[in-house]
Amino acid sequence: MSLILEHVSRTVEGQTWIDDACLNFEPGSFNVLLGRTLSGKTSLMRLMAGLDKPDSGRILMNGVDVTQRPVRLRNVSMVYQQFINYPTMTVFENIASPLRQSGVSNELIQSKVLETAKMLRIEKFLQRYPLELSGGQQQRTAMARALVKDAELILFDEPLVNLDYKLREELRQEMRELFKARHTIAIYATTEPNEALALGGTTTILHEGRVIQSGKSSEVYHQPQTVLAAELFSEPPINLMPGRIAGNEVSFANFVHFPLNVDLRPVGEGEFRFGVRPSHISLVPSNDDDLELAVTVEVAEISGSETFLHVRNEYFLLVLHLPGVHEYDVDAPIRIYIPTHKLFVFDRQGRLVQAPGRRIARVA
Repeated sequence: MSLILEHVSRTVEGQTWIDDACLNFEPGSFNVLLGRTLSGKTSLMRLMAGLDKPDSGRILMNGVDVTQRPVRLRNVSMVYQQFINYPTMTVFENIASPLRQSGVSNELIQSKVLETAKMLRIEKFLQRYPLELSGGQQQRTAMARALVKDAELILFDEPLVNLDYKLREELRQEMRELFKARHTIAIYATTEPNEALALGGTTTILHEGRVIQSGKSSEVYHQPQTVLAAELFSEPPINLMPGRIAGNEVSFANFVHFPLNVDLRPVGEGEFRFGVRPSHISLVPSNDDDLELAVTVEVAEISGSETFLHVRNEYFLLVLHLPGVHEYDVDAPIRIYIPTHKLFVFDRQGRLVQAPGRRIARVA
């Protein structure tokens, strides 16, 4: 099945929730909608499902216009972030419920429920009730109910957000494997760039109801076409520094100057915004082209086995994403190192000029 959105827009009480969305989802594909809270992810999925109708544009499934077709007439399943199961029904009956509603024979229900439960490793719990399960098992039950009826389109609205880290990692891996063998279209909404990368497939970045960029997840990550796309597909957001290239020299904010290296020579002279991902900045030099900066610590934000180190100088703020625990006093002076061969270059309008290791045709 294919799913195409042609210039789809939706306005609610004078506010634009979806703005001229044009997207094409291929049969058998796994797709991620990435965006901050209120970016339009759920609104777009509700339009795909037929729960809401657009004010303009068309939605095509297998080439058929289903824009005005209600959800009950579409072969669609949806999994929400809450564990939505029927508490008075066993796990078996929860999974079987959409098949019973469709009039499937008892024999086929037995085989399909068992097959789907084994796929999600909950076959041992089929006679239990949802409240007797862990959070991860409850979400697997909800996912099994969505998968069992072989829907042409399955929508996942941040389904792992309420699970702990270990369970989320486990289910992400399972989901990737699960959809390799299926011909359905899977669309998964998340606010987390790292989750989008981990899931792979394609990623569509949404912001304030608009599609910012869409394509293969790795390509969108490595070649964000705008500053906004680079900020949204980075956690923490990409660091940005104003600067210029003149002659054989690069300068940031007329503050720090360093020789133009071979990676930046194709860019040409002019004023730009230079970006570097937080994970690329280090506390020790590791490359010949590393730029050393003297900064002071604003805060060391320790999160489990990693540290988000916020630093500043007179001209800009930077964030480092460091593995391990690093404790620093506020205002402590330190030195950091930026690999200049990993710099993104954007023009003054915020369009990508060059990505690390990838040259982009300049826009006049």
